[in-house]
Amino acid sequence: METKLEMFDDDIPGVESVHGEMTIPANKRAAGSTSKAGPPDFDTLDEPIKDTILRDIRAVGVKFYHVLYPKEKATLLKDWDLWGPLVLCTFMATILHGSADSQSEGGPEFAQVFVIVWIGAMIVTLNSKLLGGNISFFQSVCVLGYCLTPVALSLIISQVILLASVQTKLLFFIRLVTTIGGFVWATYASFIFLGDSQPANRKPLAVYPIFLFYFIISWLVISDSNM
Repeated sequence: METKLEMFDDDIPGVESVHGEMTIPANKRAAGSTSKAGPPDFDTLDEPIKDTILRDIRAVGVKFYHVLYPKEKATLLKDWDLWGPLVLCTFMATILHGSADSQSEGGPEFAQVFVIVWIGAMIVTLNSKLLGGNISFFQSVCVLGYCLTPVALSLIISQVILLASVQTKLLFFIRLVTTIGGFVWATYASFIFLGDSQPANRKPLAVYPIFLFYFIISWLVISDSNM
């Protein structure tokens, strides 16, 4: 579809008539294009809200998959978003806060978990930028947030184990192994995505804050107990 604007005026005396048109070609998808990366090259203003939501949900799901199987980097780095990190952070803060409410001793509050995740991600990102990283601020926060997926899965398993009426050393050992596995996988996945953005001689300085970031969150998971 093309939009045309015709301009003419013949009624003003002493002014020469001006005729013309302004043509704005519609933004059409190139024929035979199979590119999936980057923003869509079609107009989404007239797209049904349902289609928009489903497309965004699928994009978030693809990023979760790439964290659990960290082989392809372009999708998570180029098409970054903060929906996944927000969902994971809210979920973990709600679970840990709800578990703390059922205990006599104080546990982490919702706001405390929320602040630890977001402020921690920002500090790690700032450290990465100061070391000369060539990744944008929000790309780094996106990666660190999505890489919380293994830790969130270990939290779910831990909460299921805590449903047992009697907590034994064996159950605690299973929780410990699960939490360590989530911590190691989160650290490994984030290094896969962010490692190439750092100078080779400064990678250890960039990995150490990432290690501490996931270690603190994993500690909140394993220290949570209803015993």
